[in-house]
Amino acid sequence: MAANPRILCTICARGGSKGIPGKNVREVGGKPLIAHTIEHALEWERADDVVVSTDDSEIAEIAQSHGASVPFVRPERLATDTAAKLPVIQHAHERMAESTGTEYDYVVDLDATAPLRTVADIERTFEAVHETDAQNAYSVAEAEKNPYFNMVELDEDGYAHLSKRPDEEIDRRQDAPPVYKINASIYVYDVEFLLETETLHGDRTRVSEMPPERSVDIDRPIDLAFVEFLFANSEVYL
Repeated sequence: MAANPRILCTICARGGSKGIPGKNVREVGGKPLIAHTIEHALEWERADDVVVSTDDSEIAEIAQSHGASVPFVRPERLATDTAAKLPVIQHAHERMAESTGTEYDYVVDLDATAPLRTVADIERTFEAVHETDAQNAYSVAEAEKNPYFNMVELDEDGYAHLSKRPDEEIDRRQDAPPVYKINASIYVYDVEFLLETETLHGDRTRVSEMPPERSVDIDRPIDLAFVEFLFANSEVYL
């Protein structure tokens, strides 16, 4: 655990969103969607560099105007509908390490489509790695459905069975073992792990829980409408 860790904060935002065209630059809560995440990264104040990885000139311009660095264009092979995110983060780290000469200790990735996180959420997720032996961590929220209680799978004959069969019958969801969903907001990587991994799920992965009202990931129009509602009623719900 480095006393003064060198941290790269990445924000990955491609221009080809199909569910909500122009999503990352669309005004949400009074500013472009990506601006919320850039502000979170800068307000956190721990990151040595905050970089946006994008293939889109409009996203790049808005990102720079809100204080992020955009020193390279994301390659086309990493900007397709099918491109995984982990290689995008690895590419951003590689380019920034080369251009700045910095040997980063950690990479903190913030998703541009999660505008409701707080700086405290970022800090908790970071400490889940920095203060432990974990290789990485990500933010989660408690899942609305539970595989021990009300999530089922079909067998080869088409009959439904609980996804995870408990040792004893469970009559209330509250009595089932807690399960979590990755809320697509905050990811923290020890750089040694980041450079060698091909998966988000390592042998020493920790989680940091966030409340459901701050865990909305904008992927569909209804998500956008819900986030706008939460911003408009932030004194009540956030």
